[in-house]
Amino acid sequence: MFDSIYDTLISGQRWLLLLQGLGVTIYIAIVAIILGTILGAVFALFKISKNPVLRIIAEIYTTVIRGIPLATQLMIFYFVVFAPLGLDRVLVATLAYGINSGAYCTEIFRAGIQGVDSGQMEAGRSLGLNYWQTLTMIIFPQAAKAVLPTYTSEFIVLIKETSVASFIAVMDLTKAGDMIRNATYNAWIPLLSCALIYLCLTLGLTKLFSILEKRMAKSDRD
Repeated sequence: MFDSIYDTLISGQRWLLLLQGLGVTIYIAIVAIILGTILGAVFALFKISKNPVLRIIAEIYTTVIRGIPLATQLMIFYFVVFAPLGLDRVLVATLAYGINSGAYCTEIFRAGIQGVDSGQMEAGRSLGLNYWQTLTMIIFPQAAKAVLPTYTSEFIVLIKETSVASFIAVMDLTKAGDMIRNATYNAWIPLLSCALIYLCLTLGLTKLFSILEKRMAKSDRD
């Protein structure tokens, strides 16, 4: 892999490295947020469960993951947890980011669910719905609208945090820019290009989720 990267640098087609790095960054961010959303939904239900064992498991998960820096977690996953399996660096990074994001999504979803008025649950049960039907048909839709801004922020933060994937030599956008800087001895163009790309990604996501939020609010009014 690094031989082809070196050839690309020598040939002068350095912009290809940025495109490759951008592709890896987007891939890691999208897969990780999907994994984080699934984990967050599961552990959020654990946290509001009446089962004390499930609540303790969820509490340990969120406390440990949110209490350790992401860069440290990334290296622990790569050099300790998954080292015997010989997994690909990108896969390890994706799993690490997904597990990390899951802890934050857990608290986001928990707060959203518990933020829905308790009378909504009582109303659902009085209509003949069971506990899970009330959750999925009444509580979850209201909670989703409430947590959307915070969830958007988590996705944006996740994209920016992919920059530390270079700690385990993942060829992401930041790593590509750094390699171009080392090859050309010019820090301005590659690093500012990376910063501009990250800015465009975050602004685009902010706009996209803003449109979604407005449409959801409009559907409520209608």
